[in-house]
Amino acid sequence: MEDFRGKEREKEEVYSKAVKAGKRTYFMDVKETKSGERYLTITESKRLFDENLNKFVYDKHKIFLYKEDFDNFVEGLQTVIHFIQTGEVPVEDTLSGESLGTSGFSAQDDMEFENLGK
Repeated sequence: MEDFRGKEREKEEVYSKAVKAGKRTYFMDVKETKSGERYLTITESKRLFDENLNKFVYDKHKIFLYKEDFDNFVEGLQTVIHFIQTGEVPVEDTLSGESLGTSGFSAQDDMEFENLGK
């Protein structure tokens, strides 16, 4: 793949998959570091009309997933999707009364999404 960055991008991007979902597109890109380690970036892109610029722009949000986090991420994603589809609370959540992630904090800890990164 070659773009404005030329061959540099060709080296780092190993595989890409785009998934269209309504007004959004999700790009899943496998990239490689200079040392050969592969990781995943997931980019959500949404086309919006900017009234100030009088043209369409893309609002993008990106997350990076490293291979040491894949298993925990996939497990958490599958658990949440299963709950959304069935309404069934996972057994481990009902036994403990809260959901403890591998990060060591629970949903009941004093953490708010809006405050992350501050």
